[in-house]
Amino acid sequence: MKARILILLVVLASLIRNAIAYPPAVGILGDAENCLVCHVSNGPWGNEEAIIIDIIDRDTKGSLKQADGSFLIEAKRGETKTVLTVIGRSKSDTEEAPYRNAWLYLDPETSSASLSKFAPGWDVNLPMACRIVGDKIDVYEDARITVLPMSIRPNDAAQESELVLQVMLTKGEAVKGKPKEGITGNYFERKVCLIVK
Repeated sequence: MKARILILLVVLASLIRNAIAYPPAVGILGDAENCLVCHVSNGPWGNEEAIIIDIIDRDTKGSLKQADGSFLIEAKRGETKTVLTVIGRSKSDTEEAPYRNAWLYLDPETSSASLSKFAPGWDVNLPMACRIVGDKIDVYEDARITVLPMSIRPNDAAQESELVLQVMLTKGEAVKGKPKEGITGNYFERKVCLIVK
């Protein structure tokens, strides 16, 4: 009997230790406000002039960037609109390229218990991703980027919303349980406005 209790305690202690080893993520069910809760912005890619953070209309290939640096995505209620999230460094950048880019579209008003951090009333298929650099798009020829489509559709409950696009350019691997070690990265944010037409 004592042996069973001892084994049970060892197993429970191991499970608790493993659960604590993973920090609170910004994504699904996490309560972290942004990537910097766990990671540091200490990489060589902090130069805003060489950074590419863009949202492009998939059909027109036009940037949705506004004069103030924010992005405006307009969609008709009930209709799907697809945009391309483009993250990376320009071809003129002299720094070694990041290996992996991560991003998350986050509505700061959404509770941490929500499965989606995207704006309520907006259906979305890819609000966050982590992708290895190496994609191509004509708009940014020879740039070191990642490109992924994201389809959104305002449903009947959708309202105009303001999101934060959180971006992290990284290289290296985080140490398990010590996410500020082993990884080099730079963190950026951009404002994204969603409008129902």
